[in-house]
Amino acid sequence: MSPLECRDDYSFPGILHLKKAGDFSRVFDRKVRAGDQHLLIFADRNQLSWSRIGLSVSRKQGNAVQRNRRKRLLREAFRLLRPELPKGFDFILIPRAGVDSTLVDYQRSLKSLAIKLARRHWPEEA
Repeated sequence: MSPLECRDDYSFPGILHLKKAGDFSRVFDRKVRAGDQHLLIFADRNQLSWSRIGLSVSRKQGNAVQRNRRKRLLREAFRLLRPELPKGFDFILIPRAGVDSTLVDYQRSLKSLAIKLARRHWPEEA
């Protein structure tokens, strides 16, 4: 049993973050993606019993304050939705430039797109 399976809270420990460049490259190279007006998501299976996220927020998103706000909102959306998202996936979240999205917008997008990707590419897992 993993340390995450013992917890029923909405914490967001470091093991839920994609940090290594190799992990980002693997997910991007898989070219499994879905998007809507708020978010673009890349996905790949991992060998874990939980899902992880990585964030990619470019300078097109605005100055550092604006980029950091988007990252905070995306992390919070993932943290709140973690029990409802498919398990065993690595997701890279990229917010759309020029769209002023709220936490609720990101939550709706993340949930629907993650489930859509899991069902479309890994139907036996979803």
